[in-house]
Amino acid sequence: MDISWDASLQAIAVLEEPTRRRLYEYVAGAPAAVSRDDAATALGIPRTTAAFHLDRLTEEGLLDTCYERRTGRTGPGAGRPAKLYHRSEREIEISLPERQYAVAGHLLAAAIQDAETTGRTPREAVNRRAKEYGETLARTAEARGEQLEQVLEAHGFEPRVEGGRIALGNCPFRRLAKEHPQLVCGMNLHLVAGLLTGLDSPFRAELAPTAGHCCVRISGPAPLTNPANGSRPNDR
Repeated sequence: MDISWDASLQAIAVLEEPTRRRLYEYVAGAPAAVSRDDAATALGIPRTTAAFHLDRLTEEGLLDTCYERRTGRTGPGAGRPAKLYHRSEREIEISLPERQYAVAGHLLAAAIQDAETTGRTPREAVNRRAKEYGETLARTAEARGEQLEQVLEAHGFEPRVEGGRIALGNCPFRRLAKEHPQLVCGMNLHLVAGLLTGLDSPFRAELAPTAGHCCVRISGPAPLTNPANGSRPNDR
C-alpha cells in the first residue's frame, strides 16, 4: 500500500526494453556493485548505452548507486570515485485485482508480537493493529488533502457509491479471507473503521459479506451522491 499502483507499473514497464532488462539482471545477479564499464563489457554494448540505461533504472528506483575508488588509492591524485550500481531494496508487486498481502503479513506479525508481550488474544491484537493502521492511513490522507473514496481506491478497495453506502468491490486480502474469514474479515473491518475514525467521518463500517465484494461495507447517515456526477460523498 506504500507504493502507488502507477509507480509500480511504471517501474515494471521500464524493464520491457530488452537491453535495460539484461542490465538489470546483470546488476541484480552481481555479488558486488558494478561500474558502467563492467556492465558494458559484460553485455558487449557501448559504455554510453550502458550508462543511459543504468541511470534510467536508478531513476525508477530499481537500482541504487554508490561511489568508491577501485584503485585503493586515497588522497590527492587518487582520481575521482567511480559511480557504481547495485540492486535497490525496493520491492515491487503487481496483482490484478489489487491485493495487499504484504500489509496483511505486517499486521499479523506485529499482532503476534503484541499478543506475546501484552496478554491480549491474537485476534484482539490483530484488530487493534488493523485499527491503528487505518488511523495512520487517515493521517496521511489528511496531510495530502485526500477524501475517503480516494484513500479506499488507492489501497485496493474499489469503492462504489450505492445509495446510502459505499460498497467495496475488491478485498485486498481476498485469498487470506477465503481461508480464514473470521480473522481476516475482522481485521479488514477494524482497518476501515480506523480509517473512518481518523477522518472524523460520520459513516460507519460494518460486516456485510456479499459475493464479489469485500466483506466490509460503509454505511452513512444520509444518501451519498455519485462522484461520477462531479460531487463527492460527504465523508468529512
